[in-house]
Amino acid sequence: MALNPALPPWDECRVWVIGASTGIGAATARMLLAAGARVALSARKADLLNDVAEASPRAVVEALDYTDSAQVSVAWERVRSRWDGVDLVLIVAGTHAEIRAWDLTEANAMTLLKTNLHGVIGTCAVVLPALLAQRHGAIGIVGSVAGYRGLPKALIYGASKAAVINFTETLYLDLHPKGLGVYLINPGFVKTPLTDHNDFKMPALITAEEAATAIVQGLRAGKFEIHFPHRFTNTLKLLRILPYRWYFALIHKSTGL
Repeated sequence: MALNPALPPWDECRVWVIGASTGIGAATARMLLAAGARVALSARKADLLNDVAEASPRAVVEALDYTDSAQVSVAWERVRSRWDGVDLVLIVAGTHAEIRAWDLTEANAMTLLKTNLHGVIGTCAVVLPALLAQRHGAIGIVGSVAGYRGLPKALIYGASKAAVINFTETLYLDLHPKGLGVYLINPGFVKTPLTDHNDFKMPALITAEEAATAIVQGLRAGKFEIHFPHRFTNTLKLLRILPYRWYFALIHKSTGL
């Protein structure tokens, strides 16, 4: 049974993708455009957004820093006015940096939290009043399976994604009774410019296009949590229920860290 209200058919859907310049966001935006959706593309780099838009008449480029709520507000009003409303806001933007306990500083922690958590919350605060007023629409937020449990090298990244997961779950509890959709998107390892910096083997690595396919299918199915690839994410879900003694020993043994 679908946990979210049905979205309009793609050729009638108005979508705002934040974090659309590279990786999962760019691949998803391209797939939605190919399906006939009208898509507003946002990220910092306008040139990369223009590459994704490929001069499509259904694409709108709104370059912005989504950690700046004032910029988000201006772009949101322009997109809404242009299309007389928005059906789906996809918050894909995020960043990653390896941080171990002995590398932790307030500065490197705040850099990750500002993008991965504060930007998500700030953007939701901007778009929710209009979505509630129009009484339909949906928000999709990209978290990560790194938020399921603590993992080495993900001291702040994992914490930010755990917070995003909790935030999105609670958002669903508040918004579902009001007729709005909420989607939690938890990818495993996806080949993107961010993961290209990883210096370890990434199990079940998939392409950004494969991730986009899973997202678009999950949105259409009305799922709450869209996680992929299942052969990897289902294993991590099982690890969530292990007692700490077993979990810590398994992670140390499997990672060597």
